[in-house]
This record gives sequence, C-alpha cells and structure tokens, in this order.
Amino acid sequence: MRPPIDWFDLTPELVLLGAAGICLLAAVLAPHRMRAQIAACTTALGFVGAFVTGVLIYVQTPDGENVIAGAMRRDRYGAFAQLIVAGAGLLTVALSHGDRRERQHGGEYYALLAACGAGMCFLVEANNLMVLFLGLEWFSICLYILCAIDLDRVGSLEAGLKYLVVGSFGSGVLLFGSALVYGATGALEFSGIAQATAAQGLKDDAVLLAGLGMMIAGFGFKASAAPFHMWTPDVYEGAPTPVTAFMSAATKTVALVLMLRVLVTAFPQESELWTAAAAALACASLAWGNLAALVQSRLKRLLAYSSISHAGFLLIAVAADSQLGGRALLYYLIPYSAASLGAFAVVAARERELGRAATIDGLAGFGWERPVLGVAMATFMLAFAGLPPTGGFTGKFYVFSAAYDAGKSWLIIVGVVATMVSLYYYLSIIRAMFMRSPEVRVEVAAVGGSPPRDPLLEGSVIASLAVVFGSFFGLQPLIDVATHAANTLPF
Repeated sequence: MRPPIDWFDLTPELVLLGAAGICLLAAVLAPHRMRAQIAACTTALGFVGAFVTGVLIYVQTPDGENVIAGAMRRDRYGAFAQLIVAGAGLLTVALSHGDRRERQHGGEYYALLAACGAGMCFLVEANNLMVLFLGLEWFSICLYILCAIDLDRVGSLEAGLKYLVVGSFGSGVLLFGSALVYGATGALEFSGIAQATAAQGLKDDAVLLAGLGMMIAGFGFKASAAPFHMWTPDVYEGAPTPVTAFMSAATKTVALVLMLRVLVTAFPQESELWTAAAAALACASLAWGNLAALVQSRLKRLLAYSSISHAGFLLIAVAADSQLGGRALLYYLIPYSAASLGAFAVVAARERELGRAATIDGLAGFGWERPVLGVAMATFMLAFAGLPPTGGFTGKFYVFSAAYDAGKSWLIIVGVVATMVSLYYYLSIIRAMFMRSPEVRVEVAAVGGSPPRDPLLEGSVIASLAVVFGSFFGLQPLIDVATHAANTLPF
C-alpha cells in the first residue's frame, strides 16, 4: 500500500526540479543567445519559490512530524536549512551572470544548479538511512559535474575528478557505516535506531560503534573537516568560482545540519563518544585550516583553508550537544554563508578583470579601484575573523557560549587561539587592498580604464554584505528563528 505523501513538504524540491526541467528544455529549444538568460531567470525564480515555500513550512510546522511513512521529517529545523540553501542558490545565480561557463553551457549549468539545490533541500529532511544516502548522492552528483563543467580548463576537469573520487570514497564510508548501524539495530529510521539501541542494550556494541564512527567520517568529508579535508583546497581552486561559492555555503550547511540531526536523534546513548569525536575534529580543523592558510597566496585556496577552519568552529557547536549548541550552529551558518558567497563573488570580479587566478598580491590597490567591492571584501574578512560589527562576531561568541555551557571550556581556548592566528591572513587581504602603494603593486590596470561593472555580481555582494551586518544589528529576530528551529530536535 502506497503511503500518503505530504506534497506541501516536498514543495521546495519540486519547485527546483521544475526549474531544472525548464532549463534543460531551454538548452534544447531556445535560441542559443537566449538560453543562458532564460535558464538564469528560471533558476532564480526556482530558488525564490523554494525560499517562499520554506518560509511557509517553517511557519506552519511549529511541531515536527514524520511524513511519507517516516522517511522524512517535516520540522522547522529542516526548513531553516532550506532557507539558507535557497538564499545561497539565488545569490549564486546572480554571481554566475556574465561568467564564461554560463554563456557556453547556460541551460545545463543552471539545470544542475537547481537540481543540486533540490537535492540539498531533500537531504536536510531525511529521517532514515536510505533517504540520507539518496539525498547525499543526489546533490553530490550535480556538484561533481558542475566542478568539471569548464571543459577548456585542465584545473576544472581536475577538480571534478578529484571531487568525484574523494567524494565517492566519503559517500562509500558513510554508506558502509549506515549498513553497520542497520545490521546492529535492524532499524532505518533515526528514532528507531535509538529505540533499538536502548531496547537491545547495544550501547557498547562494536558493530554499532564502528558504524557510528564511519558515519561521522562520512559527514566529515562532506563538511570539509580535517582530517577529511584533502579534497577541499584543490576542488575549491579548480572549480568555477560561482560553483565554489555555492559549495562553500550550501554544502557545509546541509552536511553539518544533517550531522547534528542524525547524532542527536539516532545516537543519544553514545553522546559521550560522538561529542568527543566532534571536538577532536573541531580541533584538527581549526589547527590545520589556519596554519595552512598562512602560507597561501592564491585567494581561492586561502578561502578553502578558511572554510576548513570554520568547519571547526561549527563542530564546536555540534560537540556541545545541547539546545544552545543547536541554536549556535544554525545562527553561525547565516553570517558564514553570506560572507563566503560575498568573498567568492569579489574573487570572481577580480578574476574577470585580470583574466587569471586572483592572488593576494593581485588585490593591491583593489580597494581604491573598486571601493564598494573593496569595503565589502574587508567586511567579509572581519566576519570570518569574528570581529564586530559583523555577524561573525556574534556567531563565534554564541558557539563559545555553547561550549562553556557544556563544560568544554578548553574548546574556547582552542577557538580563541585559532582566531588569533587567522587574523594574520585575513588582515593581509585588507592590507593588500588598501595599503599597498602603487610602486609595489604587482598588477597593472587595464588600458582604457576600469572594466565594465557587473550589476548582478555587485548586487550579490551588497546582499551578502547586508546579511553580514544585519545578523549583527538585527540579532534577536534571527536568534528567535534559530531557537524555534533547534527546539524541534530531541536534545
């Protein structure tokens, strides 16, 4: 007998899948010069529709409920993550405008972007192991192709291949871990795993613990947490910059949101084990990400290591294993995602001006040439460093509060030391943009004046800037939204 289907809960995914289908039709039927424009508008409308329906799901679901025979969980926690994914997708569409890949493969590019967003929206509502793996592979396959979509660049093809190989390995580890958990408990649903563990006395079962460890490793791969980060610098550097921007914000969001849901719901009896594992991953990510970033000269590679270090801060919230930790995780993702998208948008603007990879030296004088983009980039660096008046400051403070409340004050010390180290490379970017004299500049302005402005790209930067500032000055509404979302988890 077919179980009843909650179509309203699936609306964000269906809207984005519809947009992807229209983009594929445009790639075949529309005139060549109009394909990219039609696909871009359709995808933008798809992400807007996903955002609006995500808001409706959030508002109309004060209490979580299982849907589709318990395969998915409709609650405010998943809806909150869907809003971040939809917002990141919309800004990525604006960032992609004018990109060479967009002109060459317009219909296919936007179809993959919309399908990837649909997979992410599906994944964050997973409530059993089968749906978890299905959603994970759904969006991962789209990203593999997007990373390699620039067929004329060896770096893009290399990035796609590396992400495919390492990502497939990570998915395999997660799948094997899920199989071990199912073999030990006989349950697929997350809450059923917890009930079977308690009923059968499996708290210290070797098979169950091995499965849990492999699942944590699989989530670490997707969240680019050390020591499972090896794919991140090369893929971030080689992939088209709009794709990198989307990955840095949306992929990390869904991986960590789902990780917390699975650990809290399915493995409450093993909380001492997985909180220790999350804390260890946090320390490794903070140490490796910040120390490796110190010696980077290329901006995309530097931001990749920055992303690894921020996975460490987010994992501190997971290690707290509390309502406060859940709220801290959700809130932190808002300014972090906005700053990531905005920073990569500025990198894309500089790459289009120079026609090559952007470096720290290549930013010399950029703050005076493009004051809007320069000030925005400086603000994003301050947000990454956790300095006021940006939402990054409040996010780190909130994460540290969760660690303190959980009795893990030593994680605060690790986080503060990591923040102090990160100031060196974040401030070096600001110094290059505003404090390099013309005599020591490496890059030379193009003949004929500055390149033409890209209104959509600059609009995405300004929107990201508004979120970074808004999450600091408009703190309480966001905290309330994150609180209501986190309260649906069974802490």
